[in-house]
Amino acid sequence: MSVVFVWVAITTFSGVLIETLLIYPNIFGDVPASLVRSTEFFSEVGPGDVFPVLGMATLVTGLLTVATTWRLRPARSWALMAVAAAVVGEFGFSAWFFWPRNTLMFVEGPAFHATDELVRVAWEFETGHWLRLVLCGVTAVLAFGTLLRLLTPAQVSRSIEQVV
Repeated sequence: MSVVFVWVAITTFSGVLIETLLIYPNIFGDVPASLVRSTEFFSEVGPGDVFPVLGMATLVTGLLTVATTWRLRPARSWALMAVAAAVVGEFGFSAWFFWPRNTLMFVEGPAFHATDELVRVAWEFETGHWLRLVLCGVTAVLAFGTLLRLLTPAQVSRSIEQVV
């Protein structure tokens, strides 16, 4: 199960990184006009359709990894830390910080809010997003650390010898 957890955690981190570098400049480039364009562009499928599923998959595979590694203390500790980072970063921080700002920018938008308020909220969102990106990265690193703690030194040596 830990291999699946690592894969999902790295996939989630990679998706958030790509979103940050490729999508966010277009979403937040010319507030409020860019918010309107983004809402139109993401009318079929958007980040809000994909990332909650990846976040839940990260949490479920992380909890399954904790359960399957419970008797292996070093792996269990890393798995628990990874799940804690996911809960704080992908769920707690998102629900508390991002969801209200998403509603303000993309549901209500310029029809309900002044431009200067939308600019401020967009800046807050982008700034807070860097913390979310870091927490996703921490989750991925800790998930990978969990997997490494499951491998015995003999398994690692054999794997390296096969490559060389």
